[in-house]
Amino acid sequence: MRTGEATSTAGVEQFVADAREYLTRRPRQMPSQYLYDALGSALFEAICRLPWYRITRVEMRMLAHEVSSALPDDCRTLVELGPGSGAKLRALLSRYCPDSRPMTVHLIDVSTTALGQAAHALEQFRGIEVVAHEASYEQGLAAFAKSRGCGRALAMFLGSNIGNFAPAEASDLVRRIRGALTVGDGLLLGTDLVKPKERMLRAYNDPLGVTAAFNRNLLVRINMELGACLDVDSFAHRALWNADEARVEMHLVSLQPQRIVIPAAGLDFFMPEGETIWTESSYKYEPPEVTAMLESQSFSVSEQWVDEKDRFAISYAVAV
Repeated sequence: MRTGEATSTAGVEQFVADAREYLTRRPRQMPSQYLYDALGSALFEAICRLPWYRITRVEMRMLAHEVSSALPDDCRTLVELGPGSGAKLRALLSRYCPDSRPMTVHLIDVSTTALGQAAHALEQFRGIEVVAHEASYEQGLAAFAKSRGCGRALAMFLGSNIGNFAPAEASDLVRRIRGALTVGDGLLLGTDLVKPKERMLRAYNDPLGVTAAFNRNLLVRINMELGACLDVDSFAHRALWNADEARVEMHLVSLQPQRIVIPAAGLDFFMPEGETIWTESSYKYEPPEVTAMLESQSFSVSEQWVDEKDRFAISYAVAV
C-alpha cells in the first residue's frame, strides 16, 4: 500500500476546532466523521452485520451481480470515498476484475483503521496498487486528481454515505467529485431510499444496542482525545425520523442536568436534562431525486439499479 500525501482532517487540532464550533451551536452538534475512530469503525462494521441494517448486504449483492456486469471494461483507475472495510470494493472487483489486470485504487478516508482494512481486503488482487489518502473527501479528491494516470477512471461513493450530507452539501460534494474526474469517467453512487418509518428507525436503534454503543463512543473519544471527563452513562442514544427533511437523525440525550467541561477546546457549559447533541443525519432519497442531483453537476445517468424490497439504489453516471 502506498500512502498519499494528503493529511488527516481528523487530527487533534481539527477535532478541537470542530468541538469548539459545533458544541456551541443550537442545537449542539458534532460532525459524524468523529464517530469513526478505531473502536467506532469496528462498531460500525458490526452494525453492518445486524439483520435490521440491510444496506451493506443488499449493496454488496447488487455490486457483485447487476452492477459489475454493466461497467466499462477499460477502466484502469478506481477511487473510493469512505471504503470502510473494503468488502464492497472486493466484491465488485472479484467480478469486474477477476484477471487481476493492472489497476490503481485510491482510497479516501479520515480513519486510519478503515484505510488499513480496505487495503488488506484488496491484497488478493495481484495487479492492483493501492494508494491510501488519510484525508477529508475534498482533500483526498484533490490529491487523486493530481496523481491519477491516463485512461478512464471510476469513482465510487457507496453505502449511502451521501446521506450523511444535507442536500445542498451532497450536491456540492458531487460537484467536487466531478471536478476530480474527466469527461467519460464514471461514478457509482449508492443511496438509501425512503422506506416505512419503523424499518428505518430499527436500523438506527437496533435491539442489541450496537448502534447506541457506536453513538456513545463519541463521548469516550472526547474524553480520551480532548481531556474531558464526560459520564457516558449520563447520555442515551436516540434515533428519530424527521419526515419534513427526509432524514433519520442520531442524538446523544442528556439524562440529567450536567456540566460539560472539555479542556482542550476551552469549553465549559451546562446541559439540562433532555438536551441533545446531534451526531449524525442520514438523508433518504427517491430515485428521481438522485438522478436530478447527478445531472445538475454535469453527470449523465446511464444506469440505475433499484432494489424495491430493501429500498436501495445504485446509480452509474458518466461525467459529461
